[in-house]
Amino acid sequence: MNAKEGFIGQSVLRREDARFLTGRGQYTDDITLQGQTYAAFLRSPHAHAKITSISTAEAAKAPGVLAILTGEHFKAVGGLPCGWLINNIDGTPMKEPKHPVLADGKVRYVGDRVALVVAETLEQAQAARDLIEVEYDVIAPVIDLATVNQAPTSVHDEAPDNRCYLWHIGDKDGTDAAFAGAAHVSKLSFRNNRLVPNAIEPRAANASYNPSDDSYTLYVANQNPHVERLLMCAFVLGIPEHKMRVVAPDVGGGFGSKIFLYGEETALVFASKIVKRPIKWTAERSEAFLSDAHGRDHLTTAELALDKNGKFLGLRVHTTANLGAYLSTFASAVPTILYATLLAGQYLTPKISCTVNAVFTNTSPVDAYRGAGRPEATFVVERIVETAARELGLDPAELRRRNFVRTFPYATPVGLTYDTGDYDATLNRATELADVAGFEARKAASKAKGLERGIGYSCYIEACGIAPSSIAGALGARAGLFEAGEVRVHPTGKVTIFTGSHSHGQGHETTFAQVVADKLGIPLDDVTIEHGDTAKVLFGMGTYGSRSLAVGGSAIVKAVDKVIAKGKKIAAHLMEAADSDVVFEGGQFKVAGTDKAVPFAAVSLTAYVPHNFPHDKLEPGLNENAFYDPSNFTYPAGTYICEVEVDRATGVVRVDRFTACDDFGNVVNPMIVEGQVQGGIGQGIGQALRENCVYDTESGQLLTGSYMDYAMPRADDFPHFTIETVKGTPCTHNPLGVKGCGEAGAIGSPPAVINAVCHALGIQNLNMPASPHNVWQAIQGAN
Repeated sequence: MNAKEGFIGQSVLRREDARFLTGRGQYTDDITLQGQTYAAFLRSPHAHAKITSISTAEAAKAPGVLAILTGEHFKAVGGLPCGWLINNIDGTPMKEPKHPVLADGKVRYVGDRVALVVAETLEQAQAARDLIEVEYDVIAPVIDLATVNQAPTSVHDEAPDNRCYLWHIGDKDGTDAAFAGAAHVSKLSFRNNRLVPNAIEPRAANASYNPSDDSYTLYVANQNPHVERLLMCAFVLGIPEHKMRVVAPDVGGGFGSKIFLYGEETALVFASKIVKRPIKWTAERSEAFLSDAHGRDHLTTAELALDKNGKFLGLRVHTTANLGAYLSTFASAVPTILYATLLAGQYLTPKISCTVNAVFTNTSPVDAYRGAGRPEATFVVERIVETAARELGLDPAELRRRNFVRTFPYATPVGLTYDTGDYDATLNRATELADVAGFEARKAASKAKGLERGIGYSCYIEACGIAPSSIAGALGARAGLFEAGEVRVHPTGKVTIFTGSHSHGQGHETTFAQVVADKLGIPLDDVTIEHGDTAKVLFGMGTYGSRSLAVGGSAIVKAVDKVIAKGKKIAAHLMEAADSDVVFEGGQFKVAGTDKAVPFAAVSLTAYVPHNFPHDKLEPGLNENAFYDPSNFTYPAGTYICEVEVDRATGVVRVDRFTACDDFGNVVNPMIVEGQVQGGIGQGIGQALRENCVYDTESGQLLTGSYMDYAMPRADDFPHFTIETVKGTPCTHNPLGVKGCGEAGAIGSPPAVINAVCHALGIQNLNMPASPHNVWQAIQGAN
C-alpha cells in the first residue's frame, strides 16, 4: 500500500500494536521518578457513617511514613466538580452537595476515601494505613432504588428526600392524549443493571512537585488530560493552570471510567507539595470495584401506544436513575441529555414524554460507561417495541419497518435532529446475514436437543461525537465540546500531528495517520501522532462519546487544509504561477492545465528557507492548528439480531448466533471499526448475561467486589460474530463524513439478547442479567 493508492478505507494494521504486544507500552504504573514514594488510601468499611474520631499517631510512627492526610487537610479546597448542570421541572437547579477529596466528617459509601498515607515503599504505606484508628457512628444506608425517596435517612442534608433532580423532556399532555386514543398499549417495568467498568489497567497516578518553579506534573491513567487539569486546578486545588502539566501516557482501556476527576489523583497532587517528592498510587482490583465510577443502574417503566395498524402514537417513560453517593464529573448528564433525547430511536413516534428522578444513594458514584445513556435508552425502546410486536402477533422486523424514519433531516420529539440514515438498509442486510428465513429449522433442531431457541432484534441509533458546544451549553454543559488539532510539517516533509483526543485502545496512531497521509499524499510512515500531554498539545476535550474521528479527526483535517492552502502560495511562487491556478493532488502542487508540478516535500523545505519565497507576504514555516466544534451530533445506527438457546432445566443461556449490521458513514479503517464493534458486543452480552453489581440493601456492603462474585464474560460465552458495515449514509456536517463507532456494540446488543431469551421462553419480561438463576426463576414464574 502506498500514498498513490490512498489510505482512507484501507484496513491498515494498527501501528501501536507492536509496542503493546511486545511489552514496550508505557503505562502510568511503569513510570518511576527520582525520589519516588508511594501512597495507600484508607477507605470506609461502612456505607453511611459519621466519623467521630481519627487517630493517626501510631501510623505516623511507622517505618518509612512521610505524611498522613485526612479530610482536615482539604477543608480549604474545593470539592470535585460536576461538569453538567441539570434543572428540575420547576426550573430550580439540581442539588449539588460538595464532593470532598477525602471524607469530611462523614462517609457515604463503602470505599469512600478517609485518609492518605505516603511512605517510602508501597508496603510501608499499606502497613501504616492499617494502623490508623477511625471511630464511626454508623447510620442506616440508603440503597434501594424503589424506596429511595421515602428512605428514613438522607445521603446528604441538602437533599432530604435523596433527590438530586426531577427532570422532564417531551410533551406530557400530548403523550397522555395519544395514549387515550390508542388501540393497544404495551407496558414494561425493568432494571438496567449496575456495572463495574473493569478496564484491564486499573486507575493509576504519579504526582510530583517541583519547588524550583512551583510547578506540578501528574502522570495519570485518564482519557482527557486537559479537562483533568482544568477541573483540578480551577475548581479544587487553586493551582494556576500553567503550573500544572498532566500526562496521560499509554492507557489500558477506559470505557468512560477514566474521563472523570477522582479524589485519588487530586490528593496525590496536593500531597506532593507537602513531601516534595513524587507520589505513586495504582489501584488494586478490589479498590477499583469499590471506588471506580460505576455505570447504568436505572429503574424504568415504559409504555408504548399504538394504533390499530401498528403505528406508534406515543412513548411514556419514567426512570429512577442512581447517581451514587456524589455527583461524578458527568453524572448528571447521563440519565438526561444522553438518555432521554435518544428515546425516539429509529422511529416516527410523534409524542414522547420522559421523567427522570435522579437520586443519591450510599453507593459508589455512577457516571458514563461505554455508551453512557444511549444503551439505557436503546434498551427501553427496543424492549418495548419487541414486546409490542409479540403481543400483537406481528413480526418484530415488520413492526419496526412500519415505523422507521425515512425522510431526513428529521427532528425528533425529544430535541435531536437526525441528519441522515437508512434504517431499512441495515435491517434488511442484517436479516439476510442472520439467515432469519432459516430460524424455524434451527428452532426445531434445538427442540430436538431439549433446548428452546429464540431470536431477538435491536435497531439502535446513537447520538455521538459529543458536541456541539452551543447545544450542549444550552442543555447545561459547563465546558466546551470542541476538539483541537495541530499539524507540524518538518522541513523534509515529515509530519507530526498533535491532537487533543486521547487514544486508549481506539487506534488513533493509525487512523489519524491514515487521514493525514491520504490528504497530503505522503507515505503513512511519514506521519507521527502525539497526544496525551498538556505540555505538547493544544487544549482539547479528550476521548469519550465516540467523538475522536468525527470531532478530533475533523480538527486535524481543518489544520491540514490550512497547510495545503499555504503550500499553494509557496508552490505558486516556485512555479511562477498565480495562487488561484495551483491545485494539490497526489502529494504534488500543480499548475492546472500544465505539466508543472512540485512535490509536497519541496514546498515544505522551501517554507523553512524564507529567501526562496515571498517572505514579505508569508511567514516562514508550515505549521497550522485548528479547533473544530461540530454543528450537530453524528448518528450511527444499525440492526443487531441475536439467537440464543435456553435450557429450561437449568436456566443456562447460550448465545448461538449474533449478527451486527451498522451504518457508520464513511469508514477510515474497516478492521479497526470491526474490532470496536466486536469489543462493544462483548461488553453488551456481558451486561445481558453475566455482569451485575449488587449492594446489600441492609448494610450497603458491595456483594460483588471481586471476580469471584462479579461475573465477567469469557471467550466461551460468545459465538462467532457476523459483523458488516453497510455502505453508509455519510455524516453531512463533518469533512470526513464519518460517524462514531466505539460504543455501538455495547448499545445495540443487550436488548437483542434479552429479546431473544424472552422469545425462546415465551415470556414478555426479564431483568438483566439473564443469569441461570434469574432465567430459572423466570421460567418457574411463567409456569
